[in-house]
Amino acid sequence: MLENGKINIRQFTCLVILFTVGSSVLVAPSGLAEAAKQDAWIASILGVAIGLLLVMLYNNLQQQFPDKTLVQYSEVILGKWLGKGVSLLFLSYFFILASFLLREIGDFVTTQIMPETPIESILILFLFVVMLGTRLGLEPVTRSAEIFFPWIVGLFIMLIVLLSPEIDIQKIQPVMENGLKPVLRATFPFLGLPFLELIVFLMIIPYVNKSQKTGKAFLIGTLIGGGFLIVITIMSLVVLGNDFTARNTYPSYILGKKISIATILERLEVIVAIIWFLTIYFKLSICFYVTTLGLSQTLNLKSYRPLIFPLGMNLIVLSLINSPDITYFHHFIEKIWTPYSLTFGLFLPLLLLGVGAIRK
Repeated sequence: MLENGKINIRQFTCLVILFTVGSSVLVAPSGLAEAAKQDAWIASILGVAIGLLLVMLYNNLQQQFPDKTLVQYSEVILGKWLGKGVSLLFLSYFFILASFLLREIGDFVTTQIMPETPIESILILFLFVVMLGTRLGLEPVTRSAEIFFPWIVGLFIMLIVLLSPEIDIQKIQPVMENGLKPVLRATFPFLGLPFLELIVFLMIIPYVNKSQKTGKAFLIGTLIGGGFLIVITIMSLVVLGNDFTARNTYPSYILGKKISIATILERLEVIVAIIWFLTIYFKLSICFYVTTLGLSQTLNLKSYRPLIFPLGMNLIVLSLINSPDITYFHHFIEKIWTPYSLTFGLFLPLLLLGVGAIRK
């Protein structure tokens, strides 16, 4: 075992929730509103329901090999060399996901908070903290997630309460004006960010105590995380309206600017920024950690720690070259990411399940 740490069910649930909320809390309402207009909230509920079905698929696959990670049982099911090839494909997906998360951090900070700061310095500073967490291992990262989780929930509730005077229910009417087609069109990109990405947890489940309960914890975590995204989508629609939500890259960040309580509490977008920075940190840490762990398992190394620095440097370079600007980045996420993620989040797991069933 390259990782000796063990986490409990509650910590695992916290990780799943934070991963699901992750980058999506900032960008999901915009993509949903662009396609489904005022019915974006229906698309978000449908997306969460399909996400739960995907998690049931992952649980089914993991139950066949409760003590092995995804890359380990890929070799068992498909044989040594084909299994290693499929493992490397999964790891490339996790690594590319990590690069896009890192780029998203850089884009957000340089467009919204510190426009004159070079994006490279933001990426290096943020990734340094991620590499530090990865070096310490799964247990310390998960414990810190458990500590920050109540703060994230508290800030989220505070945001909703402070925004309540701005709510206008008329902004989500009429319901289903254009039928089901726009709702389905909006749901598809929402699956790629974040639900198909949850395949990453098949690398972490073997390190959870009481592994027979992880399936239920995985579903609960996805449901609660999805609930966060549904609520932030509804709030964006009823406060900003569907047109304004669709036109803004970060509508939930704009929500914070709408808070105005008797001219004393105003422009509290920092609440959304803190929620987002914390959740995306844990999402990026999970992706980077499983990439280093999985690569060391595939290459039969004794430790994953020597891989942290070289992979980290490559991650910075990849995040800089994977999209020339923020417009291209959001076009890629909206149009290309979900079809790409389907390969790793649906088709390959189904292949492993099918081949595993035949070989048994």
